[in-house]
Amino acid sequence: MQTYQTNTEFVNLNNTYYARREWWEHYIWLNQQVAVFLNVDPDEVVLTRGATEALQALITGYNLLKPGDKVLYADLDYSEMKHAMRWLEERRSVEVIKINFPEPADWDNVVETYQNAFDQHPEIKMMLMTHLNNWTGLISPVKAVAEMARERGIDVILDAAHSVGQVDFAINNLGCDFVGVNLHKWVGAPIGCGVMVIKKNRIKDVDSYLLKAPGSDSIKDRIDTGTANFAAYMTIPKAIEFHNQIGTQVKQARLKYLRDLWVQEVRSLPNIQILTPDDDNMVAALTSFRMNGQISTAANNAIVKTLIDQHGVLTVRRTGPASGDCVRVTPSIYNNPADMHKLAKGLNMMASQTT
Repeated sequence: MQTYQTNTEFVNLNNTYYARREWWEHYIWLNQQVAVFLNVDPDEVVLTRGATEALQALITGYNLLKPGDKVLYADLDYSEMKHAMRWLEERRSVEVIKINFPEPADWDNVVETYQNAFDQHPEIKMMLMTHLNNWTGLISPVKAVAEMARERGIDVILDAAHSVGQVDFAINNLGCDFVGVNLHKWVGAPIGCGVMVIKKNRIKDVDSYLLKAPGSDSIKDRIDTGTANFAAYMTIPKAIEFHNQIGTQVKQARLKYLRDLWVQEVRSLPNIQILTPDDDNMVAALTSFRMNGQISTAANNAIVKTLIDQHGVLTVRRTGPASGDCVRVTPSIYNNPADMHKLAKGLNMMASQTT
């Protein structure tokens, strides 16, 4: 935050002199720092205002679709990405296929769900997939599904908004050529810092943004955000430095430890359904629950209100899973075991009152 404040003062003091004479060279350096962090080529990344902007540009700009093709998304994908996929039906004359994740989910039944969709719809040419979804916190078996997709000629556009910084993985190992990333979530950069990643040999398969540079093979022409928040972007290297002092592997282990503390205390309660498995490969920090089978928005809003008002624990209601609304719990690195036990105590009290 101190770095961000310093950068904000610098940008406002130097204003157009900096913007017109020095910003671009600084931006190129920033882009390189992000590429190093993500372990991809600098020519394969471009900064955006968030993963949503990056993924919307990838989905709407993907130019290999023709009328009659099919595209695929799932109930656990992010809302704005679902909207973009459905946009393709009207604007690209393709058929949009939606699948629903099984509950309870495990590695095998998630892979099977995608395999069945591929077998039933051989016309699928492109699909959206979320690495770690924001509704339940489930980590999907992206690499296994991407391999099946590649064998069938299906491109995967990957939403890695919540996984980068929360989960220890390498983008290049997942087998996806198009990826949207957030740096303002688990890496801790200022709000408004995202990244679009496209494999170098696939850049031309995404149109330049609003056809601003027809024929260009530069990833930088695949997005146009206007005047960027210079100070936010300038702070990214400091956020990466702080994140690396902890380390993704250590951060993931800590978050999973905190998550397991509250889940282990309440999983056996008859009135609470935990929506993610305990498998280290399928969950990190985020985990959602339902209480007493309640799936309505109103009921889950009431649970959130009770937890904050009566127990001092902030949670959030999530609407997205096909089976109904739920409540998401998101421990962070500033939380401690006492916070998790406080949540579990509150849930135990609430569950006992509904029997």
